[in-house]
Amino acid sequence: MQRPSVRAAGLVLCTFCYLLVGAAVFDALESEAESGRQRLLVQKRGALRRKFGFSPEDYSELERLERQAEPHRAGRQWKFAGSFYFAITVITTIGYGHAAPGTDSSKVFCLFYALLGIPLTLVTFQSLGERLNALVRRLLLAAKRCLGLRRPRVSTENLVVAGLLACAATLALGAFAFTFFHVYYYCFITLTTIGFGDFVALHSGEALQRKPPYVAFSFVYILLGLTVISAFLNLVVLRFLAASADWPERAARRPSQRRPGAPESRGPCLPRRPASSRGSASVSCHVHQLERRARDNLGFSPPSSPGVMSGG
Repeated sequence: MQRPSVRAAGLVLCTFCYLLVGAAVFDALESEAESGRQRLLVQKRGALRRKFGFSPEDYSELERLERQAEPHRAGRQWKFAGSFYFAITVITTIGYGHAAPGTDSSKVFCLFYALLGIPLTLVTFQSLGERLNALVRRLLLAAKRCLGLRRPRVSTENLVVAGLLACAATLALGAFAFTFFHVYYYCFITLTTIGFGDFVALHSGEALQRKPPYVAFSFVYILLGLTVISAFLNLVVLRFLAASADWPERAARRPSQRRPGAPESRGPCLPRRPASSRGSASVSCHVHQLERRARDNLGFSPPSSPGVMSGG
């Protein structure tokens, strides 16, 4: 089996094991709490039925009406402001689930709108993230020069920390309707486009109609935050690609034990690359191209694995 195939199989296995670990942890953390919530819900449901004399059919109808009314707590969802908010959740793949198209024509349009909008948004965020990284780098360099540091340089870690702090601070200003912990939980779930929908901005007190400044600010900080996270993830993925693509070459370069009596090699000697490693070489070449592109666009060189550095 070729080394790129081994690497891909290893990544699949690691991902599956990661899923198993996550399932086990969530099971341990949430299972008992879920059972408690279900028991409490049954008790409250029975108490309401006894208090108001609801029949099972009437109570089921009341629950159905409550579910239908849930998306309208923030006011009318399909005026321009609400529709714009929905369009953001579509093309950014956040998908809170707080609103969904109700007509067949709207559902068909949503399919084609997402097919075109999602790739466009990904490319836009990548380009903006590169420009934002370059701006942050210049600001950090200026700050280090003001502090009197000799030969100031900005590392990838500096950019990551600065980006996360700026993102968390910006979003915390907009999510004032939640508690402190829920603010950062909401920010993370939103900016990573997980979008559970348990916390949704602009979804209470008819905010879409009564709080235009908050609506505008919410749109801005979601888009800006997604740009920052996109820039951060680009750096992480680039670093991971460099490491995962180059380990077969590092393994191939390990010096083999010399046979007794064999002459000692003098000077640098590069091992001949076997035919099976040509696939990994093409991947490594692609990673080199990505690194050169990042260096040209961002104004700094992303971290390279030891193998990449030694091979350059």
